[in-house]
Amino acid sequence: MNLSYTDSASRTSEFSPPEMSADSMEIDDSLYSRQRYVLGDSAMQQMAQSSVFLSGMGGLGVEIAKNIVLAGVKVLTLHDTKLCETWDLGSNFFLRQDDVLTQRNRALAVHPRVAELNPYVHVDTSSSSLDLSTDLCFLKRYQCVILTEARLSLQKKINDFCHFHQPPIRFIGCDAYGICVRVFCDFGDQFEVSDPTGEEAKEMFIQNITQGNPGVVTCMDSRTHGLQTGQSVLFREVNGMVTLNGTARQVTVLSPYSFAVGDTSCLQPYAHGGYFLLVKTPRTYSFETMEQQLSEPQVLTPDFSKPEAPLQIHAAMLALDAFQEQHNRLPNIGCCQDAEVLVKLTEEVNHTLTNRVMNSELVRCLSRTAQGSLPPLAAAVGGIASQEVLKALTGKFAPLQQWFYLDAIEVVKPLLSLSAEEFSPRGDRYDGLRACIGETMCLELHKLRVFMVGCGAIGCEMLKNFALLGVGLAKSSGEVCVTDPDLIEKSNLNRQFLFRSQHIQKPKSSTAAVATLEINPEMQVDAHLNKVCPATEGVYNDLFYSRLHLVVTALDNVEARRYVDSRSVSNQKALLDSGTMGTKGHTEIIVPNLTESYNSHRDPPEEEIPFCTLKSFPAVIEHTIQWARDKFESAFAHKPTIYNMFWQTHSSAEAVLQRMQQRETLEGAFQVVKLLSRRPSQWEHCIILARLKFDKYFKRKVTLPPPPHTHTHTDSLFWQSPKRPPSPIEFDLKDSLHFSFVVSAARLYAEIYNIPYSEKDLSQEAVSRMLSEITVPEYRPAEKRIETDENVKKPDQMKLSVSKEAITADHVTPERLRMSPRMFEKDDDLNGHMDFVASASSLRARMYSIEVADRLKTKRIAGKIIPAIATATAAVAGLVSLELVKVVGGYGFESFNNCFFNLAIPVMVLTEAAPVKRTQIREDISFSIWDRWTVWGHQHFSLSDFINAVLVNYGIEPTMVVHGVKMLYVPVMPGHNKRLKLTMQKLIKPSVDRRYVDLTVSFAPESDGDEDLPGPPLGTTSAPTETLTPPDTPGP
Repeated sequence: MNLSYTDSASRTSEFSPPEMSADSMEIDDSLYSRQRYVLGDSAMQQMAQSSVFLSGMGGLGVEIAKNIVLAGVKVLTLHDTKLCETWDLGSNFFLRQDDVLTQRNRALAVHPRVAELNPYVHVDTSSSSLDLSTDLCFLKRYQCVILTEARLSLQKKINDFCHFHQPPIRFIGCDAYGICVRVFCDFGDQFEVSDPTGEEAKEMFIQNITQGNPGVVTCMDSRTHGLQTGQSVLFREVNGMVTLNGTARQVTVLSPYSFAVGDTSCLQPYAHGGYFLLVKTPRTYSFETMEQQLSEPQVLTPDFSKPEAPLQIHAAMLALDAFQEQHNRLPNIGCCQDAEVLVKLTEEVNHTLTNRVMNSELVRCLSRTAQGSLPPLAAAVGGIASQEVLKALTGKFAPLQQWFYLDAIEVVKPLLSLSAEEFSPRGDRYDGLRACIGETMCLELHKLRVFMVGCGAIGCEMLKNFALLGVGLAKSSGEVCVTDPDLIEKSNLNRQFLFRSQHIQKPKSSTAAVATLEINPEMQVDAHLNKVCPATEGVYNDLFYSRLHLVVTALDNVEARRYVDSRSVSNQKALLDSGTMGTKGHTEIIVPNLTESYNSHRDPPEEEIPFCTLKSFPAVIEHTIQWARDKFESAFAHKPTIYNMFWQTHSSAEAVLQRMQQRETLEGAFQVVKLLSRRPSQWEHCIILARLKFDKYFKRKVTLPPPPHTHTHTDSLFWQSPKRPPSPIEFDLKDSLHFSFVVSAARLYAEIYNIPYSEKDLSQEAVSRMLSEITVPEYRPAEKRIETDENVKKPDQMKLSVSKEAITADHVTPERLRMSPRMFEKDDDLNGHMDFVASASSLRARMYSIEVADRLKTKRIAGKIIPAIATATAAVAGLVSLELVKVVGGYGFESFNNCFFNLAIPVMVLTEAAPVKRTQIREDISFSIWDRWTVWGHQHFSLSDFINAVLVNYGIEPTMVVHGVKMLYVPVMPGHNKRLKLTMQKLIKPSVDRRYVDLTVSFAPESDGDEDLPGPPLGTTSAPTETLTPPDTPGP
């Protein structure tokens, strides 16, 4: 039997994917830029030449389809024989009510919505039967085959065909039954991986290399090398022991800062300098077939507190496969008889396994939920499986060997005592979910009021999960409020799957809200365009938070997370946080009175590059890129902004010049007058300015270096690693880098000075003609000093001497007193911003003999781009949405899991959330971050009344009271005791609409000499008691 296909024009035919081209192809960076930083161009090009067959368009199948189409394969065939049912609407986000009413084939129904995700991917469909009698020769056209919702017997047959085909066809089997999911991978006997980890090789400078056997390398400044024994490093720029340069040596790790590299006893003694790089070593992986793996599976263990769980799920799901073969169906929902049959089958399966483990409770939970679906679990495993597809196609990252199992038993355990009716179908889209969590929990989800901050990649995935879970339904007075101030850009379309090309430059939040309602029209979604920050506390005030059940962050920066966390804690709201970086992801669950908060831990601050390094001693390409970015900000953003601000307060240029000549101090005047006097008036002047700037940056501004063998006062060489002596660059019009710098700088000068230019003006011929006519004035070096103090900060502005420059009213018009600042925009390749930064960085790298970075790397560093890929986003959103169900159910602390994963390695680690800590003030008085003490006052409530009220209510007297940064009461401060009689309103001066104010209080230590003890946040209000309801007061 052959399979037939429907192409994108909905014609049925024998489908042959287009012939693969060996030629490299141009990658659309405007779409794929974030993903390129994860996979690299070679992998992207391999993927774009690959064809994939995907069977089963249930919730798990459509999740995988979404992710691999976004990634950019060449051809994807969607296969399914089933018709749409109402049940499917609760798991498949690309099905609609009309598809159910018209009984469409599931593959045909989702096809247009999958296809429009990426115009570079050809998506077709098949609805022919695929069973044990099917001729599998059609699979030879594909590089990867993925099966979902397929019986084990069919999976084994197709896996054998793929495994023994030459070359092997990569095979992935995925299943999701209720609370259990599995992924199986078989990429053939010999599968070569070019880059197992995907980690970028960083340059590490060397402090010393010993002569010996083995020779020991020590890193400079006690930096950790991050190497593992058996890896290899490449040496460069080593002085003395020069034989090492250009050679790779295998390492044996001795400490975090040192490693051995074999025999160096016969090499010259090490003198100074040098650095090493990790060498990417390809690795070959060997896979067995599914049949070979069944009795002794090789599994990944995600939860080390349950190391036996993967094998337990393996046995249970094999028994479920046997149940289906025997009964031609899945166990009935909540049927105890079927559950016992499955337990018996699991016992039989267990006897065939090398490692015999069994969990009867897990088996019974699997039996009662097998017909159901947990959409977040499908999203999580769909993200993981999709990453394995990309590995299979590209050989990038270490593949899964060979099974991945995950369960959500913590979600259903507390529900086991409920009656079977709780889980019975009602004939609506939530029947699959109801089979797992019951009707009562579904109703709670419907009533949920959620505030989600951020609507990027994670935000889109979370909205999808909310829609499938039925979160925030209008008929149940629920709501999802989402806010994001950003507009959609083309680069978002690679991950933020709710957006399409027609949405570019439209608001993310409102666009996503409309798309979410298409998935589930019953939802209530309120879209805002605000940032969540102190400036918007008037909108997102305590009253706003009081109406919420929980908060979700879908943010890409730490400071915003910290702020939202602080507001959630002060308002006693659960917070679900997640984030990704490339293939890595994390989730953190914050539950009132149970866990610590996001602010309870702090990551080390990002290391800043010292000013002296940027100015005088760049050592690595990151330094030159940052220098170029700083030059952009200074010349084209900061100075024009200062210029505009200055002339808003000073309208006369002549008056300003006269006051300056009279030695009157005017802030910013020197810089502004310099800009005004040198302001170009036509395009040719911009070219001249850019050409002079070239000499200033790369020839004349080169600090006169000490001779090569100069020694410092400690008798060490001045020029030794990581310091590099600069070499000036002579301008050469034939050098494309020189030309690029001049043109991009001239364009930017023209734009900030509002000078028009044409495309013809930018041509090589026109620019060359103008440059040939420029006479560069003779350079007279000023006295400069090399800044070596790493603590010196960049000066705010240079002091400029002012001559009597001719600034007259005839030359100064209102137009000349305005400039147009340019904000750096990395993703617009037509604006010249990246041209300037890339050329300036590369030229400075040449000056200092630093290896030049390509434009892609320069863009990532200059734009502070976070690498991202849809697979990790889907996985992290699915995992955090599972925790949402537990929060809504009011589950205990032991039920919650935080997670860290790296899909590249692959590794997943589930851990308990961090338990909340209590701070002891006295033996019988303690508090946690979740406690909030409240004092209810009145209009004439004094500071003394406030202190007495705290003593009466909580049994301890404050010794210090602070509001924000203002100290209201510190007894040792002069005059503070007089404040005791003043009213709190007079001391605090709250805004008219603010009745409730947070204060910080401290208490005296029990022992003299100790520091004061901090207390919990303490709120006071002067509101009448009838307008505010006091919360439950936490006792001492």
